[in-house]
Amino acid sequence: MRLSLLLLIPGIFVWSLFPLTSGEEQRIPEEKLLVVTVATKETDGFKRFFRSAKHLNYTVKVLGEGEKWKSGDYMSAPGGGQKVRLLKAALEEMTDGDKIILFIDSYDVVFASGPKELLKKFQQARHKVVFSSESLIWPDRHLEDKHPHVVEGNRFLGSGGFIGYLPNIKEMVSDWTGEDNDSDQLFFTKIYIDPVKRKSTNITLDSKCRLFQNLHGALDEVVLKFEDGRVRARNVLYDTLPVVIHGNGPTKLQINYLGNYIPNTWTFEMGCTVCHKDLHPLAALEESEYPLVAIGIFIQQPTPFVGVFFERLLKLQYPKHRLKLFISNQVTGEHWIHQDKHCDYFFLLDIDVVLENENTLQILIQQNLPIVAPMITRVGRLWSNFWGALSADGYYARSEDYVDIVQGRRVGVWNVPYVSSVFLVKASLLRAELSDYELFTSTLLDPDMAYCHNVRSKEVFMYVTNMQTFGRILSTENYQMSHLHNDLWQIFENPVDWQKRYIHENYTLIMKDKLIETPCPDVYWFPIFSDVACDHIVEEMEHFGRWSGGNTTDARIQGGYENVPTIDIHMNQINFEKEWQKFLLEYIAPITEKMYPGYYTKAQFELAFVVRYKPDEQPSLRPHHDASTFTINVALNQVGRDYQGGGCRFLRYDCSVDAPRKGWTLLHPGRLTHYHEGLPTTAGVRYIAVSFVDP
Repeated sequence: MRLSLLLLIPGIFVWSLFPLTSGEEQRIPEEKLLVVTVATKETDGFKRFFRSAKHLNYTVKVLGEGEKWKSGDYMSAPGGGQKVRLLKAALEEMTDGDKIILFIDSYDVVFASGPKELLKKFQQARHKVVFSSESLIWPDRHLEDKHPHVVEGNRFLGSGGFIGYLPNIKEMVSDWTGEDNDSDQLFFTKIYIDPVKRKSTNITLDSKCRLFQNLHGALDEVVLKFEDGRVRARNVLYDTLPVVIHGNGPTKLQINYLGNYIPNTWTFEMGCTVCHKDLHPLAALEESEYPLVAIGIFIQQPTPFVGVFFERLLKLQYPKHRLKLFISNQVTGEHWIHQDKHCDYFFLLDIDVVLENENTLQILIQQNLPIVAPMITRVGRLWSNFWGALSADGYYARSEDYVDIVQGRRVGVWNVPYVSSVFLVKASLLRAELSDYELFTSTLLDPDMAYCHNVRSKEVFMYVTNMQTFGRILSTENYQMSHLHNDLWQIFENPVDWQKRYIHENYTLIMKDKLIETPCPDVYWFPIFSDVACDHIVEEMEHFGRWSGGNTTDARIQGGYENVPTIDIHMNQINFEKEWQKFLLEYIAPITEKMYPGYYTKAQFELAFVVRYKPDEQPSLRPHHDASTFTINVALNQVGRDYQGGGCRFLRYDCSVDAPRKGWTLLHPGRLTHYHEGLPTTAGVRYIAVSFVDP
């Protein structure tokens, strides 16, 4: 009631009592609200539910803890009667007639807003009990005609969420005498479609999803709404912002997706708000106290840069005596991951993963998650080691946020339906929830998909983190095994790894740190190849072994005549000419264009070859011009250690480079001005790689 001041006659006022209008109804105090849920075990879904409730200041009472679940899985058959039994028993102990009970599922539910909004919308419904609604009828379609029609919105009752006054809910469940595996949905539906019981209990449906949003049958209606530092789920069909989001039925992946953002788990303004909570810190531990980790390395196909993989593995920042190593070649690892009874974690790592972050293992352990993968990508592509969504048949589908996550525009720790290639698993999972599974086995799915399917079916969450940069994955599709050093041919497929392996570590500093030397006029000298590149090229040529005879007659070149012959092997003889031109374009052409302003090269060549100089074979090369606009001459081994003598002399300038550095190249004009000769090799064997560019 309220007092209103009325003017009856001038100068005389009286007070009159009027009932409150609907918009001014006294609000229900938030402390009157009690959230009741059933959770027989603390699943990952329950932990998410409870975090959202705690974040928004809900008071939660959990029923059935430690009790065996007997009510089915809701997917293959109806169930849920156990929930009604537990609720009925709990309500019998409650006496406060003003108490508001919110009874909801928990494994697949998140709160999007707090008690204040929930209670306001409940009051606006003007009924004593409000059920969530659905567009699909379950479990008995024959009852469809008995449901009351609604002017707008969903017509059918959903039992996964309802709110009401304690006496009314007590009345509603008082007649329950069913079994634990009976259908709670059918029980509440029969009450709702009975006009007498519906009126007696004063039940209505939240038809336009103002309080509850059931996702089953409504996926196209629900979108994320980002606004003013908050994230909500918005029902675009009814233009409502539901308070409780329920991934009922086959919509578990969709609630997982929404749970990455709601309630304010990730926002554009703040980024990830929960990524630094509930961590398992390692910094205060002695090395002997670090968790014991079993690392499983899986080799499924021929893979480039395997040696580098193991070099990188040795650099992991983790106590080596707290690691165990298992290497599997072309077999799955389900037996291995179950056989070790002492490890705290299992770290599964495919051989084609380039794990550059040396702290990866510590970072993943500190996340304190059941299964977590470091996000890795394939260079130049949107491919990664996680899927943001699944298609109807269980294969890859792109989630709305996938590209933003892969490209780093959204950074956080994400609940996803699929991870592969590299991930950390708590060993306790494999001894409990996942102990009865042949994790990687399926008659329909490949091992990775089977693993993720089995994990999801046990309600275990998988996460991927892109909070830091971890590395990438190699391309293995076109890896050929026909050479001695097959990695040399990877400049197209895996250019980043090729560069790290074969290009000199100081190459990128050439311009910045002025590393280019000028030993003779218009002759430039700079680092280009790593020692490994030099060794691999030399070994590849010696393995091929078909060195020319150093004669002027040479069937390998156009016209069959070589004016200034050397003992050599051409790049095209080992099918390396395309890779060599790519090398010239990527690493030589930029330097050429800096050193010779105004000249732009396409790095065309007719002759590219490796020359071998030996005192008893061909020690030197007589003065000559090169048939090129410019020439590169790369030293492939080290003077003083591998050979004596050698070098290059430019006669016009009477200038010599007497001590070529391994991996460094000379760059000089070929025609007209730079008449030059190869100085004698007096001991050992000298190798150089030569290209006549733009003939």
